[in-house]
Amino acid sequence: MSTDKVALVIGAGDATGGAIARRFAREGYTACVTRRTAAPLEPLLAQIRAAGGQAHGFGCDARVEEQVVALFEQIERDIGPVEVLVFNIGGNVNFSITETTERVFRKVWEMCCLAGFLNAREAAKVMLTRGRGTILFTGATASLRGGSGFSAFAAGKHGLRAVAQSMARELGPKNIHVAHVVIDGGIDTAFIQQRNPQRYDDLKPVDGILNPDAIAENYWQLHCQHRSAWTHEIDLRPWMEKW
Repeated sequence: MSTDKVALVIGAGDATGGAIARRFAREGYTACVTRRTAAPLEPLLAQIRAAGGQAHGFGCDARVEEQVVALFEQIERDIGPVEVLVFNIGGNVNFSITETTERVFRKVWEMCCLAGFLNAREAAKVMLTRGRGTILFTGATASLRGGSGFSAFAAGKHGLRAVAQSMARELGPKNIHVAHVVIDGGIDTAFIQQRNPQRYDDLKPVDGILNPDAIAENYWQLHCQHRSAWTHEIDLRPWMEKW
């Protein structure tokens, strides 16, 4: 097994997750990144390798216990110790309460909350054997308050926040840093640009939309904190965001 330290990003999309993976790779960590299928990860892997970093991609349904267990076993055996876990899966859907089906509600909860628990549990298992590690959860405005049309998303993100709080209280005394990051605002993505191009063009030049690389820097700084002054929860939003 390699002795390289691994930063594992669950849900490494084209924006926040990818930026976090690149940030840790820049510091010498081997970036292991996942999506439900591996093929969409190729551009991100190529970026990291082109910059001189090491990266591996995995297809894994983060809601399925057997797949999550197998993922950690493979990484720990073949690549290196998971020093950092970033759980970055979203699930932002908007349905009126009367149009929110059981299937939608269950799926969003599985993506936001159950998957976070499963991956963080497996990370805790391997980190406890070494007496160190960092577990970071990506939250949202919906982690703190429910909004009209967002009952499923808010329920999942509220649940994830509760998992993070419980884990922090249990694992902090065992030298594992658990933190929850509330992303409160729109993130600079192609989806946001396409949905409202005029507003995007107004906000981007004045830093009115969250920059994925700036978000990633906060994740790196959380990991680097001295344990005498750990942060459990931070909120990130553009300077002009109403809150």
